[in-house]
Parts: sequence; structure tokens; C-alpha cells
Amino acid sequence: MSERESPQVRTELVRDLGLFDITMVGVGAMIGAGIFVLTGIAAGTAGPALILAFALNGVVTVLTAMAYAELGSAIPGAGGGYLWVKEGLPGASAFLAGWMDWFAHSVAASLYALGFGSYFLAALRGLSLPLLGLPDPLWQKIFAVGMALTFILINFRGVSETGKAGNIVTVSKVLIILLFIASGLWAMLGHPLRALAQLTPFAPMGWSGIFMTMGITFIAFEGYEIIVQAGEEVKHPRRNIPRAIFLSLFIVIPIYILVALVVLGAVRVPAGISSWQWLASSGGSGELGLVQAARQFMPWGGVLLLLGGLLSTMSALNATTFSSTRVSFALGRDHYLPAFLAKIHPRTRTPYMALLSSGALIILMAVALPLKDVAAAVNLMFLLLFIQVNVAVITIRKRYGDKLRYGFLTPFFPAVPYAAIAIQLVLAGFMFFISPTSWVVALAWIGLGYLIFRFYAAPLEHEEQATPILITERLERRKTRFRLLIPVANPKSLELLVDSAASIIQHREGELILLHVATVAPQTPLRGSRQLIEAGRKTLEQGLEYAEQLDLPCSGLVRLGHRPHEAIIDTVHEQQIDLLIMGWRGQRSSIQTRIGKNIDQVVRRSNCNVIVVEQKVQFPIRSVLVPVVSPRQARFLLGVAAALASDDARIDVVQVVPPARLVGQSSEEGKHLAQLQEACRLPSAMHPQGFNLQQEPRIQVHLRESKSVSHHLVKLSKRYDLMVIGATRQGWLAHHFFADRTRLLVERSPTPTIIAQERTGQLLFGLQRFLQFFRESAEEE
Repeated sequence: MSERESPQVRTELVRDLGLFDITMVGVGAMIGAGIFVLTGIAAGTAGPALILAFALNGVVTVLTAMAYAELGSAIPGAGGGYLWVKEGLPGASAFLAGWMDWFAHSVAASLYALGFGSYFLAALRGLSLPLLGLPDPLWQKIFAVGMALTFILINFRGVSETGKAGNIVTVSKVLIILLFIASGLWAMLGHPLRALAQLTPFAPMGWSGIFMTMGITFIAFEGYEIIVQAGEEVKHPRRNIPRAIFLSLFIVIPIYILVALVVLGAVRVPAGISSWQWLASSGGSGELGLVQAARQFMPWGGVLLLLGGLLSTMSALNATTFSSTRVSFALGRDHYLPAFLAKIHPRTRTPYMALLSSGALIILMAVALPLKDVAAAVNLMFLLLFIQVNVAVITIRKRYGDKLRYGFLTPFFPAVPYAAIAIQLVLAGFMFFISPTSWVVALAWIGLGYLIFRFYAAPLEHEEQATPILITERLERRKTRFRLLIPVANPKSLELLVDSAASIIQHREGELILLHVATVAPQTPLRGSRQLIEAGRKTLEQGLEYAEQLDLPCSGLVRLGHRPHEAIIDTVHEQQIDLLIMGWRGQRSSIQTRIGKNIDQVVRRSNCNVIVVEQKVQFPIRSVLVPVVSPRQARFLLGVAAALASDDARIDVVQVVPPARLVGQSSEEGKHLAQLQEACRLPSAMHPQGFNLQQEPRIQVHLRESKSVSHHLVKLSKRYDLMVIGATRQGWLAHHFFADRTRLLVERSPTPTIIAQERTGQLLFGLQRFLQFFRESAEEE
């Protein structure tokens, strides 16, 4: 922790933004390239239905804005959507949300910088100023870099300066746009029939054109997200963040719709061409379409719209520079990216290293990248981010409920976030038809982010959050490839668990690690509870002495933890455990659990082979019943049974099926039995565990019929010393409303039982953990 902050020290920003300041930040971010640069291009895609596309985007935006208002008021902080995804979704989701958000705002800033370059170049051309013979694209990039550097400097000076500069620019450009709208409406009132004719047909490109236009212009509606990025710098955030979000949208959405109306209905175009075709063509100059339209019906229209375009791209550049800096600052502070990004300048109190990093990314992309398809990728990543936020608002409300203080609550919950998710999924899918490259770019960036998380951020996150280790006893990483872990909690079961490990290790060279978890009350800081060290040492030494008597290579450690299962999971991860052996009293601790609260959590969240040993198991074991539900499961369970049983033990593998499955199907029965016998051949059965048995046990395979599977197995189990069964993977519905087969079998059978679960592949385990997160959220509710 030499380069990172102490866990007790948290870097915070100065609260210096009032309601007007933060509202102008949102308005400034939205009234940018979307209205000045994209209007002409979007008109060529949708026709007069551009008006409807803007209105529908406004509806989609308001749905997600409710989630932002709710979470921004309850959990205000630098990072916004990234911060909430971190609270509401598991695993890599938080990092990827911040990673996508940082990229999206940085590329958006590059777009606005280049938009400024285009407008500034047009202004210089209008003034007939010499341009030294350099090509226009080069001048565009020079002006873009110059303006990006300017706003990097403004942001470095401090948030109050940022607010003042943004307020002046934003108010000025809004006044210009309002004058443009008023002039256009006056021109339409003077020629109503011409205006009406230019608005028909309303949707010449159909719904596909409308959806494409929504995708192209979606970036123009995301600026409200920047409001919550500054959550730690807003005065009275619980009240002001929701107000600023909705105020900015109520200002911007009507402006967008009215601009689309007048730009299509007020212009005069040559005969034989529609207004929307003219705006998208060289006559309307595409990205300068608003300027060309203003020259027709607005006094000093060309000059004022060029000025408005300059102010607009400047304020949007300012806002997105501000936002991308706050996201990278949050990623650095949370140790997902290098900690230097979280440094605060001692004089200006701004996150200057995050600002410099974001500024470098903005300038690099503005200079080096082809931005057309990357801009589409920005839209796509904003859609994916907003989907994550809408999922997060659902899970956070369910998990924390009234534990948070809300300044705004989403109405019709959870219907509103579900509707937003569905619409955004449709738009995200439609982006592929707009620009297949956007999906390639987005997936490449997300893939790079996952690699960074996997190999850099995740280890740091684990190190930061892991339960502390108090004692290590002979904990040396030996050259064996097989590692067993036994959590030692109850001294009465200690010898049984070590005996189980000894039975396995005699078939396979390996080492045993004993773990004792010193449990600390939730309200007590972990690192302030060292007085528990002696009790933990005594329990650990007792286990080590017994392991030495059995001549087992053994080491141990003691960890502190509020919850024992978290310490066990940390150890499984850090020590790369192959097999985890846990003890069990043989009864559930509560009706909500399957085996026990801690055991359930460890089994769900540890991707290693797990054996849960009932306390009444006794060695030696001379007969074992192995009930199975499939040939694949038989391989793993037979390996466990053979490793624990005596060399001359009898092991019966039994599968019980309902009579209806085999009636009149003798060939099917024979085929099924053959598959089961093949799975139980010792070489293949032992391979997953790597056991090298000195003597093959006597194995028989049986296929039986019974109307009641559990009843038949309970009756059959009475003849055996041990029963080895697999942990079922029944879902939440089956667990709560139907009988859990494993649980019923264990509770009804008098035979000592071992429950075993096999390791799964990394991809499948990750998917299971993701789905389990939502299952646990539902259970907590």
C-alpha cells in the first residue's frame, strides 16, 4: 500500500456548484454537436420525421434520467453511473461501466473539439482571412487541439472557474438558438402552405429512418449524465441533482424539437428538392445545415449561428472534459486504474492527473482517429452504460431500500427502468445497421477493458478488500499442484476433516492448508481487532499438531473477517485451492439456507472442488452409496468416494428414474446403463481429481425404477457406511417453492453423508455468479 491511500483516508472534492451552475453544465453538454453539427445530417436520414426522432429520444432520455435522478440524489459522487453500477452489479460490471463511460465522454469531447474546428474554419473563411495554404483538415485539427488545451487549462484552475466559463457560454448559445427558433417560426407563419408542404411526406424513410436518426443523435441527449458526474462538488446534492437533471431536459428537449421544425419548414429550397434533402446535401452543407438555413430567415443569421456553433461546441467540450476527468478520477481512487489518477492538486484542489490523462486521450483521438464510426461507437457505449444504470437502480432499490436517503424516487417502479432497458436494447441492436464498425470498436474497447480488469484491477481490488491475515504458520508455496483447504471452526470436527484430507492426499501428492477465521462484529473495524490473535493461534496449532501426527505436509493461517465465508473465499482465491473440505453438523441453520449460511455462500462463490463432510462420518469406510442424476456427475462423485473409502471398499453407483421413462424400452435402458458404466470406469472417473489409487475398489453400477426417488434412496442408504451426493443446481424458484432433492435426501437419511460440488469452467462460473447476484437480491427483498 505504499503508493495507495490508507483505507481510512478518502480523497474528496470541494462542493462548489449551485443549482444554476450544475444545470448549465447539463444544458451545455446537450446543446452541442447534436443540434449544430448533426441536425443537417440527421434530416437527410429521417426527413421531417426528424421532429419525431428528437421527441422519441427525449422520451427515452427522461426514462433513464429518472434512474439518474434517484441514484444521483441517494449516492452522489464523482463517477456517477460508474459509481452506481459498482454498488448494484457484481464483478467486472463496475469497472467496465467506468471504462466505457470514460471512453465515451473522451471521444465525445474529441468530436466537439473537431466540431469547433469546422465552425472556426468556416468563420475564418467567411472573413476571407489567409490560412497559409494549409489544407482545411489540418487546420480543423489544429483548432481542435488548441481549444481542447484551453479547456484542460480552465478545468485545471478549479471547478468554480469551470462553472463560470460554462455558464457564460451556455447562456449565450441558448439565446442564439431561441432567436433562431423565433425567426424560423415567424418565417413559417408568413408562408404556412409552403411550410406545411415541406413537412410532407412526414416519414419518407419509414421507421427504419427514424430509428437510424435516433441512433445518430442519441449522443445529443446524454449530457444530463454529466450532472451526476460532479455529484461530490454539488451543494445540497440530494435536492439539487434531481432538479438540475430535469431542468436541463425541460430546457433542451423542446429546443431540439423546435429547431427541427423550423429548419425543415422555414427554409426556401430549389424546385424539385425537399428541404430535408437540401439540408443533407452540399446546398445545406451537412454539418453546417443550421448555418445555411439561418442565412435565409434570420437577421445576421450566418454570423450568429457560426457564433452559436462555436459557443455550443466549446461548452460541450468543456462539459465532457469535466465529465471524463471525474470518471477517470473515480477509477483511480477505487484502484481500478493507477492510483496517481486520484491525486488532488494542493492549490486548485482539482484532480489534475486525471485531467491530464483524459486530456491526452481527447487530443490523441481528435488527431489520430477516424471519428465517424467511433462516434457511433460512443452512442452504442452510452446505450450500454444506461442499460447497466437501469439494472443498477432496480438492484440497489431492492437491496438497500429505505437504508438510503432519496431526493427523488422513480415513479411506477420497476416498470420505468424495465421499459428503458427494453428500448435501449432495441436501439443498441439497431446501431449495428447504422455502423457495423461501431460494434467492432465498442467490443474491442470493452475487451481491452476486461483484460485490464482481469490482470490489473481485479488483483488490486482483491488486495484492497480482502480480509486481513493475522498469522501464517509454515505457509510456503510448495511445488505440488494439488492444494487442499480446511476451514477450522469447530475443534470437535477438526480430526474428521483432517482424516478426510489424509485419505485424499495418500492418493495424490498434495499439501494441506488449515484456515481459522477470527470473526469480528460488523460494527468493529477489522484492523482494530488484533486481540483475537491468540485464540486463533491456539485453534490453528491444534490442527497443525494433528496433521503432523498423520505425516501430512501442512501449513496454516488465521484471518480476520466480519463474515467467515468472505475469509474462506479470499483464501481459496489467493492460495489457488483445488479442493475445499468443510464440516457440517447435518442440519440447516435456517429455512432460507440449503446446507448452512456460510457453506451456501462458499459453495456459490468459490470456483473450486468442494466437499462438505457431515460430522457423523466415521473412518474406515467400507461401503459407499453414490446416487447420481447423470453419467457426467458420476465421474466426479465416484472420484470423491473412491478417494475417501478403504482400498477394499464396495462402492455402488445408483441412478433412480421414474418407471415411465423405461417402461417398454429395454434397449433404451441398456443404452443408458452402458453410458453410466462407461462413466464409472476408474481411469476416467479418477482423472478429474488426479487420484492415483493403489487398489481399485469394487464398483457396481445400478439403474433402478421408483415413483419416489428420494424415498427409494433413503431406504437404500441404510445399508452403507457413507453416502456421497452432488450439490444440486436448482434455481431460486425450485429452492423456495419445491423440495430441494439434496436437502431432503440428507435430512431423511440416517447414513453419514458427504455433499460434493465440482469446479466449473471460468466462463460458466462467471455467468452463474452474475445470475446468482440477482437471485440473492430477490432473496434479500
